[in-house]
Amino acid sequence: MRDVIVIGAGGGGPVVAKELAAQGLDVLLLEAGPRHAKPREEWTTFEDDANNPLTGYLRWGPSDRDKPAWYREWPQNSFVWQLSGVGGTTQHFYGNYPRAYPGVFEGYDGPDRNGYDVDHRFPFTYGELVPYFEWVEATMPVMTAAMGHKEQTFFRGAETLGLPVQTTKTTHRPSYRPQENAILQPGGTAGKTADKDLLVYPKATGCTFCGYCFQGCMRPNGAPRNQFAKRSTDNSYVPMALTAEVWSRGGKPVELIADAFVTQVHTEKRHGVLTATGVTWRSGDTEHREDARVVVMSGGCTENPRLWFSSGLPNPNGWVGRGYTDHFFDWVFGVFGDYTGNPKGVGSSARLDYPPYGGLENVGLPPALAAFAGTLSDSGIRGHYKNGRGRTGPWDGPAGRVMGPELKEVLSHGMDRLLSVLVITDDDVEAQNRVTLSALPADENGPIPKVTFKQRQRTARTLRNREFMARKAAELLRGAGAEKVYRIDWAPLILHVQSSMRMGSSEQNSVVDPRGETRAVKGLFIADNSALSNGLGGPNPTLTAQALATRTAEKIFATYFDGDPWVRSSAPVVSTDPRISVRLAQLGL
Repeated sequence: MRDVIVIGAGGGGPVVAKELAAQGLDVLLLEAGPRHAKPREEWTTFEDDANNPLTGYLRWGPSDRDKPAWYREWPQNSFVWQLSGVGGTTQHFYGNYPRAYPGVFEGYDGPDRNGYDVDHRFPFTYGELVPYFEWVEATMPVMTAAMGHKEQTFFRGAETLGLPVQTTKTTHRPSYRPQENAILQPGGTAGKTADKDLLVYPKATGCTFCGYCFQGCMRPNGAPRNQFAKRSTDNSYVPMALTAEVWSRGGKPVELIADAFVTQVHTEKRHGVLTATGVTWRSGDTEHREDARVVVMSGGCTENPRLWFSSGLPNPNGWVGRGYTDHFFDWVFGVFGDYTGNPKGVGSSARLDYPPYGGLENVGLPPALAAFAGTLSDSGIRGHYKNGRGRTGPWDGPAGRVMGPELKEVLSHGMDRLLSVLVITDDDVEAQNRVTLSALPADENGPIPKVTFKQRQRTARTLRNREFMARKAAELLRGAGAEKVYRIDWAPLILHVQSSMRMGSSEQNSVVDPRGETRAVKGLFIADNSALSNGLGGPNPTLTAQALATRTAEKIFATYFDGDPWVRSSAPVVSTDPRISVRLAQLGL
């Protein structure tokens, strides 16, 4: 019997696995998708090769790319863009690591306290999570982003809004700043040359400004895996988990099994209480079962509810799968008369926070993703039809997708004359937005999930927040000098997704208790974005999810293994520790 089985090696699972392995526990980490152990041999920077949702190496599907992707049903106009594989969706994230706004936690008493989702706050104070923020920030490590011309252009626009520069990690008021992100700063010749012979480790370290964050990270060439620039979990927490014995006194390396799709969480009654006992997973056509004292679900906001339902676990208050939040994104971009540097360097290095409404991020994209971003709309083709959703404001013409000759004209200006802004809304936790099991035929892994958004029935606060931030984005672009501004009115793009297995103080509307343990099944914990209590005020969810996962790991250790907390009593080991690099080389990684 194992001490702990962790389901899912995405943004949250490796955090729990690494932390508990460092304390000497026997941890099994199961991942449904592939393990890209040597990405420089397996990956390219071709956008379709990476991001095609059916055949790309970054897709929701098995290792064998000749096999079909795993299906999910979403009945509305939307796109669930989450990945399988070791590293999960962090493989293509932009590494942005802002902290949640304090207003989404219990005990907050600021003047804007009623501007948030007051019915779904975190069941503890912001101050309680700060040590865990700091632990993750040191471990990754999180740094002030490397910047270039596009960030300079973004800041020029932000200045015209009359907001101050933020100088603290905690956001207290509307302000703008460089991103805090988990991407190693460029060093040596990185960022100073395009000569490929000089962009090789150790001549170059950290980010080499390739501009392909969304295709995974495999640079600098020649670097050890734990020295790759972008700190996705396959480059940070997973290497630490696999080498725990060399950097943690008494640590025990995690056993990682990829292509292991968990199909059942097993339970039994113990002393009259339903308790998790283990899991069954599929590997090819073979089923395996293993038991453990504790099971941790970290399969993501869509897969955790699917596995819960297909395992026949109880749902006494009906909240499993509900409250699926997506930050109700929108996309606003400007066309400039001169150079912006849009696709170059770190994908997103500048942000503007506007609590309690949400925030804005500059996002640089390569060409195919830029075209995709300009066409994912809920308002039809711009200027032709509106579907009742065309919106007017400080942008040019009605909102909607940019298509045909107009798209060609926009892109003909050159990618280096665009500046794109992602609108991130603090959206309410709504029970109607949810994951259920589809009525469509099951696949080889069991029933498939159905993701439902009542897109046109969002709360008044969510709609207000989105309109407010979209207008701020347009004003920022105008202030920066954009000659033309487009608003797309995005359909749901499920990148920032949270809360489908939410933590809460009330048994009426939460799945897990304040420790991270599920209320209905003892010994079963949730440790990823799905456990987040709300939309965080709008900031990117990864840091808060990983801080919460670290806290949950401590609760597991104290509750089931009589261990002492460690975050406040020791210093974290940084994921770039050279001892990890040496051990990875010994393991052939």
